Amino acid sequence: MAMTAKRKMNLVASVVTGATVHHHGMWRHPDTASDFLDPASYENLARLLEHGKFDAVFFADGLAIPDMGGRGSHARIIEHGGAFSLLDPLQVLVIMSRVTQNLGLGLTLSATHIPTYLLARAMGTLDVISKGRAAWNVVTSTMDAEVQNFGADALLPRKVRYDRADEVLEACLKLWASWEEDALVVNKASGQFAVGSKVHCANYQGQWVRTKGPLGVPRSPQDHPVIMQAGASDRGRDFAARWAEIIFAAQSDLKSLKTFHDDVKGRMEKHGRRSEDCVILASVDIIAAETESIARQKQAYVEELVTPEHGLTIMADYLGFDASQLPLDQPMMDVRTESGSRGVVENVLRSSGSEGLTVREVARRFATSVFTPQIVGSTTQVADQLQHLFENGACDGFILAPTTMPGTFEQIVRMVVPELQRRGLFRKEYRHNTLRPTILTAE
Repeated sequence: MAMTAKRKMNLVASVVTGATVHHHGMWRHPDTASDFLDPASYENLARLLEHGKFDAVFFADGLAIPDMGGRGSHARIIEHGGAFSLLDPLQVLVIMSRVTQNLGLGLTLSATHIPTYLLARAMGTLDVISKGRAAWNVVTSTMDAEVQNFGADALLPRKVRYDRADEVLEACLKLWASWEEDALVVNKASGQFAVGSKVHCANYQGQWVRTKGPLGVPRSPQDHPVIMQAGASDRGRDFAARWAEIIFAAQSDLKSLKTFHDDVKGRMEKHGRRSEDCVILASVDIIAAETESIARQKQAYVEELVTPEHGLTIMADYLGFDASQLPLDQPMMDVRTESGSRGVVENVLRSSGSEGLTVREVARRFATSVFTPQIVGSTTQVADQLQHLFENGACDGFILAPTTMPGTFEQIVRMVVPELQRRGLFRKEYRHNTLRPTILTAE
C-alpha cells in the first residue's frame, strides 16, 4: 500500500516596493540595502527565494500615502520611512517572473477602487506571463486617503465593501473563463487565430458591478490567479472562507491562531468548500543567528531604530485615525475605533489588554512587528517554534516579513530552510510549475 506523503509547511515572503515591511526601523539598519528602486534588487530577491524553495513572494500595497484626517500626517509618514509603496508591484512582479520558473508571484489590488475589468485584465496578464504563478491578494481598502485619490470623499461601510467585493470576484471569474483552454490555436496554414465559438462574454450584472467581456487575455495554465485574503472581522472571515486559497493570519499566539484557523476552516464547509482547498498562513517575523545570544543582540539593535512617536505615526494607517495625539501613558485598552483594519485593531487591543500595555509600549511594539509574533533565536530554536505552531494546528505555514533586506531572507534560506528540510517539514524541490498545486499540495 502506497504511503501518503507527509504534508509540508508553506513559506511565503512578504515584502513591499519600499523601505520597510513590518519592522519600521528596517531601512535604517546598515545591513539593509537601499536599492528598492533598482530592478536588479527584485530579480536577486526572486532568485534567492526560489533557491530557498519558497512557495511565493507577496507584495503588500496601498493606493495612498496615509494622511489621517487630512492634517498633513503623510509628511510624518514619509519622514519616518513608513510602510508605503514607492513603485507599482505589478510591474516589479513581471520583472521577477522573468528570472524564475516556480516561485509564486502575489500582489495586493483593491476590489473597492479599481474597475473590475482592469483587475481581471491585470491579474490575468500576470498569470499568463508567469505561466500560471500569479496570486491576487483581494483587499477592500480601509483608508479615506485612498478614496480621495480616486475622487470620492469617504469609504463605503465595511459590509457594503465586502458585498461589492463578492461581486467583483464573481465577475472576475467569469472574465477569466472567457477563453476556453483550447480556444487559441494560431494556425498559420489555415489562417485561424482562435476558435471564436470558444471565447465567451461574461455578461455579469450585479448590484455594484457590471461587465460584458469577453476578456482579451487568454486562459492561463492554472485557469486563473490564486486568491489570497486577510480578512479578520466576522464579515472578512466569511469572505475569505468563500473565496480564498491563501489566508493570512495576524494573530499573536498559538491559541488565537488556532481559534482563527478552526473558525475559517469551519466557515469554508458552509460555502461548500473543503478545508484542504485553502491554506492559512501565520504572519511571523524571524530573527535567526548562530546562537540565541547573537539573535537577541540583533533584535535589540534593530528595535532601537524606532521610537514610540514613530510607532504612533505608523499606527494611524492601521487604526484609522491620527494616533499621534494619544497620551503615551494611557492604557491602550481605553482606545476605541471602528475604522481601520479590523484584524490589526483587534490584535492590538487583545494583546494590549491581556498584557496591560500602555500606548507607549504598544507604539514601540507596533513599529517593530505590527504585533505579529517575532521568532528569535538560533537556527534550531527558530525551527522548533515554527514546527510547534505548524504541528499544533495553528497554521498550514507562514508569511515571513524581514527585519533587514535582503539579509533576513538570506539567513532564512541559508540557515532555517535546511533545518526544516532536515526535519521533513519543508520541500527540497518543487513538484509543480504552477502556483495552485504548489500551495495546496505542499509535499
